Amino acid sequence: MEWGSGVLAGLALGAAVVYGLHFAMREVKGVLGAAVKTASTALLALAVALAGQRGGGWFCLVPLGLALGALGDLCLAWKAERAFLAGVGAFGLGHLAYAGGFLLRSGELGFDAVSPGTGAALAGLAALLVSTEVWLAPCTGSLRGPVRAYVALIGLMGAAAVLLPGAPGQGMLRAGAALFILSDLMLAVQMFVARDPALRRGLALMLWPAYWTGQALIGWGALVFWGAATG
Repeated sequence: MEWGSGVLAGLALGAAVVYGLHFAMREVKGVLGAAVKTASTALLALAVALAGQRGGGWFCLVPLGLALGALGDLCLAWKAERAFLAGVGAFGLGHLAYAGGFLLRSGELGFDAVSPGTGAALAGLAALLVSTEVWLAPCTGSLRGPVRAYVALIGLMGAAAVLLPGAPGQGMLRAGAALFILSDLMLAVQMFVARDPALRRGLALMLWPAYWTGQALIGWGALVFWGAATG
């Protein structure tokens, strides 16, 4: 990693820590909270883009996904339905960008045969997605359609990560995708299901490190995955 991308990554980590310590558990983030939150992922996107600027078409989709995540972070920092829908759209497109990048690279390298472990992971992911019709969809009211579409995009990204062929960086990409999905699940519970204030605060405290670490692992894993294939 070049020094410039290293500096950007360090600043992104610093912003993520500041947000987690000072803003994550607040119901109203304010302008400063929104700015710090957005910076933590926007700087990460810039760091990954700079470090992998020769990574080719598939790789460009990864910093694009991170940038869309930064836009989603900005939108979700505001308590308004339109902002929420814009954030869902941005994150959904981010999941689509990740899925596209993963599938394109997997096609270039050659998909591995589906092992029992891979099949079990895909089955578990499918079961999780279907279960949202029971515990999540009934709680979303007028937002049921956008939430269902978002769940489908999460599933596509998760399946693309599971199907990544064996190569250095595969584990980081899979772990990053899993943490991203976990953070989405916690956010869904916090926003639509949980009523207890203590539970909502606990979810807010846990979902931020899961989300940001997941995004960072996807970016880092993509760099390793690309470097291993070209180096």
